[in-house]
Amino acid sequence: MLEEVERWLTRRSWSAADRPLDRLTAARARDPHRSSVSVVLPALNEEATVGAIVAEIRRELMEKVRLVDELVVIDSGSTDDTAGEARRAGARVVHRDAILPRIPALPGKGEVLWRSLLVTSGEIVCFVDADLKDFSADFVSGIVGPLLTDPSVQFVKAMYDRPLGGTAGQGGRVTELVARPLLNLHWPRLAGFVQPLGGEYAVRRSLLEQLPFPVGYGVELGLLVDALHTVGLDALAQVDVGVRKHRHQDGQALGRMAAAIYRTAQLRLSRGPLVRPEITQFERGPGGFVPHTHAVDTEERPPMRDIAEYASHRAA
Repeated sequence: MLEEVERWLTRRSWSAADRPLDRLTAARARDPHRSSVSVVLPALNEEATVGAIVAEIRRELMEKVRLVDELVVIDSGSTDDTAGEARRAGARVVHRDAILPRIPALPGKGEVLWRSLLVTSGEIVCFVDADLKDFSADFVSGIVGPLLTDPSVQFVKAMYDRPLGGTAGQGGRVTELVARPLLNLHWPRLAGFVQPLGGEYAVRRSLLEQLPFPVGYGVELGLLVDALHTVGLDALAQVDVGVRKHRHQDGQALGRMAAAIYRTAQLRLSRGPLVRPEITQFERGPGGFVPHTHAVDTEERPPMRDIAEYASHRAA
């Protein structure tokens, strides 16, 4: 590990307990506009978990204390009652296709995160996945904390244990097999991030609006790499929030995620012609193995500050 990264780990890695809620609310009170917080949950068929996450954030961070200003669930086309559960729990629900209709929506998590900037107003934007179980408000307060108390911090990732099948530390298979090798080999200054692909992170809007967003699963790696190049390592940080429990994907879904993440990395490495943007996987059928070919996300959305509607929204 680079000496620079070793120093960074001692200076920019914290625990959620390092910043109690009273310290965070006091920091907000000193500058309420610059410390306004929007929490965004991208959701697709998450009726089993989204309501409990929304209720926890509302109760602990909007009613007991005033840490979060708005809580928005972006529904990217759920066929279950995700929107209803989120709304009943107290979130504002916006359908992905209702945001920026001039540009037809593409499928993918990154697309939803990019569009969320148009329907939120906080100067700090906190993203939280909607499939978390046993959710704690520390996931939000922990990663928002450094942004409220240290103006030099721009981007904060959550770090946590990810159990799999009852075994600690075995989750995050795409992280260990794809993302971590890529980062260590090509962006060694990011080698200190424990969960580089984690879906829980908080970022200053002023940084997010400068960054391109890969539309699919590559969004977390793309944002992290581009943030490093935009604001430097010392503006990035991570906070330990404990244990993350969520719905695990099957092996083939992980393969598609891995391909999208590799594509995102390859684009940033070369900014030249892409590798063939498809992945073929196999399933056993009655007559043997059957190939299924899937497109790998190749689209990216431009920095939001380049979108005319965003400038109008911010000026309003």
